[in-house]
Amino acid sequence: MLPYFFVPLADEYQIFNLFRYITFRTGGAIMTALAIGLIFGPALINWLRLKQGKGQPIRDDGPETHLLTKRGTPTMGGFLILISLFVATLLWANLENPYVWAVLFVTAGYGLIGFYDDYMKVTKQSSKGVGGKVKLVLEFAIAVAATWWIMQFQPAGLSGMVAVPVFKEFLLPLGIAFLAFGCLVIVGASNAVNLTDGLDGLAIVPVMIAAAAFALISYLVGNAVFAEYLQIHFIPGTGEIAIFGGALLGAGLAFLWFNAPPAMVFMGDTGSLALGGALGAIAVATKHEIVLAIVGGLFVMEAVSVIVQVASFQLTGKRVFLMAPIHHHYEKLGWKEPTIVIRFWIVAVVLALVGLATLKLR
Repeated sequence: MLPYFFVPLADEYQIFNLFRYITFRTGGAIMTALAIGLIFGPALINWLRLKQGKGQPIRDDGPETHLLTKRGTPTMGGFLILISLFVATLLWANLENPYVWAVLFVTAGYGLIGFYDDYMKVTKQSSKGVGGKVKLVLEFAIAVAATWWIMQFQPAGLSGMVAVPVFKEFLLPLGIAFLAFGCLVIVGASNAVNLTDGLDGLAIVPVMIAAAAFALISYLVGNAVFAEYLQIHFIPGTGEIAIFGGALLGAGLAFLWFNAPPAMVFMGDTGSLALGGALGAIAVATKHEIVLAIVGGLFVMEAVSVIVQVASFQLTGKRVFLMAPIHHHYEKLGWKEPTIVIRFWIVAVVLALVGLATLKLR
């Protein structure tokens, strides 16, 4: 929105020329989202606490300490992230860019699904919200629409293709089947982040790390000069997604201020489903779906631990982990919550660096 008003003034007032640059607007989005979150966070948390009363229901089969330390904490804190994220993005991004709207569409849609799930949990005072099948149907419907939308604006030689890291010339042609692939990326990323959100600060920091990494990837993929230098596929317009990534980073920092142990609020499915879906949509738009599996490797690890646990129990009657997702396994082993969270953050940083390294390894 701001570029629409200020860029035309750049010829008369040179300072407004800054609004032409994605880097400047990304910085503006970071600071705007951070400020909105910090200013309105306390009031929103107090309102959620007043409305929810007993807060988020805690799983009876979860770690015993959670029944003591986390009971009564309000959920739906994802609202704080989404409000900050949307306001900052709408202010600083070029709203004529279709990729920005595609990512916002997925984020809003998954946020609504998560809100309904949280609402059901709070009103029923049960850890079981919306049925899993219903959630997946809604998630896939949104993902299909977003993937199709993105495909319409990608260059003809890249639409329906899957780029493989390291191999600069190799593209896997999927054609219309890319719709299914893109859906799996978006839905998988959304639910993987949702599974990771089990300890104070555990999910939001890796989300911020991934958002920062993909803000950089978006900028490079959308810049013809950098894309040619790095020998990655150039997709005009995707650079604008960097502003969304910056806004997500700022909103995440604000939320972490209140989510740091002991958490004053949980993001709930309102936040985790939306943020994971956003990362998946960005990966699809920038043709870096496989890189997302590396950068977001922590989320993959959490999701795989659940799949392995369920499969093992159904096939053999035995559990591989003391509890899944895997962060609860380490809790059962006696690791303290801050130890698990910080070590998982370290893993997320390392994986993000590995993912970014693939941009240069060609």
